[in-house]
Amino acid sequence: MEKHRIFTTSFASVYPHYIAKAEKKGRTKAEVDHIIYWLTGYNQQALQQQIDLRNDFETFFAQAPQMNQNVSKITGVICGYRVEEIEDNLMQKIRYLDKLVDELAKGKTMEKILRK
Repeated sequence: MEKHRIFTTSFASVYPHYIAKAEKKGRTKAEVDHIIYWLTGYNQQALQQQIDLRNDFETFFAQAPQMNQNVSKITGVICGYRVEEIEDNLMQKIRYLDKLVDELAKGKTMEKILRK
């Protein structure tokens, strides 16, 4: 079976779109980064390295230091799919990130986005 196109898309090519989506709604790059750190366990240096290496999403998530233990609390619909029902593990992780950035752009507080 052929890999979904997003799996082989570089994270670095999508990252600016996450930032633009957030900034268009009055949020910041720092908030987007904070969400990524929370979800994946990356820190600023490690995230920048992923961007500089232009790693694809598959590699980005495979090399993530530690997926947050509260990811199961991320629920809802993104791109027409309920994130909690997505069977492919990698696609689910990508959609988790999409969902969190979407919540940021919709004005949710960081406390709610980070499931505190």
